[in-house]
This record gives sequence, structure tokens and C-alpha cells, in this order.
Amino acid sequence: MRVRRTVPIILAVAIIAAAIVLAIELRKNAPPEPARLLPGADAFVYANLGWLRKANGGKPLPAVSHDPDFERFIQETGFEFERDLDSVAFAVHYPAKWRGGGTGGDAPEPRYSEVFIGKYNGERLAGYLHKIAHSVESYKSVDVYTIPIETRNVRVAILGVDTVAASNNDNPAVIRGIIDRYRRLASPFGGPALLRKYYKDVQFASPVWAIARVTPEISVGGWSAVIDQPADVVISTSANPLHLPLHPGAIHVRAEAFTETEEDARTIAEKLQVFVAMFHSADTSVGTPGTDSDVKAVFDSMQVKQADKHAVLSATLPPGFIKKLMNEPPPQPPQENPATTPMPAPSQSR
Repeated sequence: MRVRRTVPIILAVAIIAAAIVLAIELRKNAPPEPARLLPGADAFVYANLGWLRKANGGKPLPAVSHDPDFERFIQETGFEFERDLDSVAFAVHYPAKWRGGGTGGDAPEPRYSEVFIGKYNGERLAGYLHKIAHSVESYKSVDVYTIPIETRNVRVAILGVDTVAASNNDNPAVIRGIIDRYRRLASPFGGPALLRKYYKDVQFASPVWAIARVTPEISVGGWSAVIDQPADVVISTSANPLHLPLHPGAIHVRAEAFTETEEDARTIAEKLQVFVAMFHSADTSVGTPGTDSDVKAVFDSMQVKQADKHAVLSATLPPGFIKKLMNEPPPQPPQENPATTPMPAPSQSR
């Protein structure tokens, strides 16, 4: 009788233990929580700024140029981007009129949704938002601030002590959906469809990555010169020593295009090969004297591969090259902030 009672107990403990292990694995392999909070969109970008600070030897991130509005935000909230923002996830909503349709509705240009994680003074941030908001509504006990910026409205919500969300999508249901997902603790089974489909192709523990539907209408970064047919692109970084056993401190970068046909993938790979050859030719024409060895190492590491319906470009960034990127003087701010949000809105630890 004692044996009969013991077996069910052992079985129950084993099942519970297996469930806990499964939950941990799902959490570990799921996209970061800020990305899982985002709404359905056509592109996603994530950056772990805490990791970037470590990669910079613990030094602050390069200074960011501040326009007057942003400087006022800093003074009134006490927030500093270089010090306080820990991670950020962006969702990009393409206009519906673009090829294949987008999630941005009738908007004439892309719209954006963001989730910011960091350290901030919640009371000061709320006071600042109340001051500049055109209106404030309560959704499930969360204040949603509507802030007019140029020709659009930005909705901002303080979700928790370290989490702030914002969106300039015209549909108010977008920010409400982020609030709903936050209250469900961003289940590892959840997240936008495009993110769930391709996050497995992001390099493990990647601190910076992007997943995007690319169409010919996108001119940013010269996409249209390489990809003239719709494709899905995954770009990720990795500092995993297993990837770079001979390059300690280096970062491995991989960009992979998933196309509808094998011929499209082959065309992309051929165009990438041409660009890589041009880089090598330009580097050779400069000559050895005065040539930046770190830049040359990046060009030399570039590889292009094509298999079935996807093309891959990979490269290795040596530590010296990374330090140059981290310590370059900040560029001048553009006329319009592409995210059109009033603040990076980081916060205190949860």
C-alpha cells in the first residue's frame, strides 16, 4: 500500500518539475519581453543597451544630440538616455497602400510603436506627460496620454515601474493591446506573428536584432538596390564565443533574406556578391599605407551564401572596429524624429 501511494506522488512531482523546466526553456528561447508586448507590425527592432554599455567597457554610451524639446524632457524628468535606458523594442507599421499591405492603415508614411525598459522617476515622468498631453484617458486603470506632435498623435502609457509604451499608430486599440499583453505578463507563447515566425533565426542571446518585411518602397539603408521583390529579412548580432573562437571580443553579424522563390534568393546573393567585391576593390585601391586595419578586417570577413529560398550575408566586427563605432561623435539630429515619440521613456527597475 505504501508503494502504491508513493508512485503517484513521485509522478506528480516529476510532472511539476518537467513543467517548470519547460516554462524556463520557453522563457529563455522566447523573444525579449519588450518585443513580445508589441502589436502586430511589419518590422521589429530590438536593442539591449545594457549589453552595449558592457561592450563599451562599462563606459556611458556616446552622447546623443538633444533638440530643445528633448532637453526640456531631460530637465523635467531627470532621465538621461545614455545612462537610464536599458532596452527598447520598436514595431514599424507600414502604410496599407504599400505592396502587400501594411498594419499602418491609411497613414501616408510608416507609424511606430515602442516599449522602453529602464530607470526613471515615475512621478516626474507622469507629471511631465500630464503637462504636455492634449488628453488623458484611463484604460484598465492605466493612464493613456495623448500628445499631439506635428500632424499626428502619440499615445503614451506608463505600464510599470520600469516599462513605458508609446505608439503614434492612428488606431487607439494598438496601445490598449500593449497594455493588455503587459497585464498577461507577455506570455512566451504570445507575440506578433512575424516575430514568432522568425525569432528562431535570430542568433542566440542577440543583443541587437531586426526582423522586417522588405518591399521595394523601403529606401532606408539602400534595400531597394539589393531586394527588388518582397522578402523577409532577419538581421542579428552575436558575441557568443562559440561563434568566434578565434576572435575574442568580436561581434558576429548575420543578415538573412527569406524570399518567395529560389531565383529571388539567388538574385539577392549575386547582388550582395557584387557589393562585397566593390568593398574589396575600394579597400585595395586605397593602398596599404593609412588603411584602417579594423575596417579592412570587416571587409575581409564578409561572406555571402545562398541556399534554397534564402540568402545570407555575414561579417565579423573586431573589437577595434566596435570601439570606433561606440566612440564616434554623435550625428546631427534629423529634422523629424522617425519614431515621433516625445521621449525614450525609460524607468526604474521593476
